[in-house]
Amino acid sequence: MESFEIGNLTIKNRLIAAPMAGISDLPFRSLCYQFGAGLAFAEMFLANSRIWHTQQSRQKLANERELGIKAVQIIGADPDEMAKTAILNMNSGAELIDINMGCPAKKVNKNLSGSALLQYPKLVEQILLNVVQAVNVPVTLKIRTGWDKAHKNCLDIAQIAQKCGIKAITIHGRTRECLFKGSAEYDSIKQVKQYISIPVIANGDIITPEKAEEVFQYTKADAIMIGRGALGRPWIFEDIAFYLQYGKSKSEKSINEVKNIVLQHLKALYQFYGEKKGLQIARKHVFWYTQNCVGSDRFRRLFSCIDNANQQINALEAFFQKTNFN
Repeated sequence: MESFEIGNLTIKNRLIAAPMAGISDLPFRSLCYQFGAGLAFAEMFLANSRIWHTQQSRQKLANERELGIKAVQIIGADPDEMAKTAILNMNSGAELIDINMGCPAKKVNKNLSGSALLQYPKLVEQILLNVVQAVNVPVTLKIRTGWDKAHKNCLDIAQIAQKCGIKAITIHGRTRECLFKGSAEYDSIKQVKQYISIPVIANGDIITPEKAEEVFQYTKADAIMIGRGALGRPWIFEDIAFYLQYGKSKSEKSINEVKNIVLQHLKALYQFYGEKKGLQIARKHVFWYTQNCVGSDRFRRLFSCIDNANQQINALEAFFQKTNFN
């Protein structure tokens, strides 16, 4: 698959791993890069200098062990704070800064952050200008199609973004009102692609190689962003690349291959977070990895009670020895 440009960066292909809160940490991004993602964004970094000293914030900064481009997403509503946050991340090694104006979570929107900003184009413009002028790395933007179906303004926001110097825009094919319900629509993304010249990245409900091809063909987007489709399946990027190149599905991974990926992921979580927090985060990933395995419901209930890393590993190895896919 051919590369494309975001500012002065060459993205090796057109498959991008979405920034997902509580998920897109270094261990997960490393797997996405390992399995062929052209770009993998770190999870949301809050534009709140009062918490930058915390371990949680430090773990979201760019990491020298990143396998690909160091890309960080920031979120907030104050133009000056957003600029300072972008500078902090750039000085910590970020090679690309993404601005989140797409998150639909209530706790985010009540602070006028995320998709709530789509209601205030003038504030959007000020934030974008401040961040772009503050850093010398490419800045991108992620949005939804609008606040609700009566106020779909993604084209207006995209045109503002281009004017402000944003180097690419990702559009999730739902309004904030939709949350993650119903089906994503791609007409809005297709329209934006027709009217702006910066790269457009399509996002929403792309969970199979067939859907990826359909979205590429319909929207003419420069790239697609995979979020929930990569949960428990970080190899979806190589599956999509194979399908787009050969027109057929790549053979499914064996139960032993999946086991090795899960164990690699868990060991990376323990190393990155320490055993206590690594154990907690491992549970949700194991839920996704095993959801299509025979006997997984009972196993996941038992697994959620394990509070020792070695026991987690042993339990997984034992489970994968006796299970198979439904």
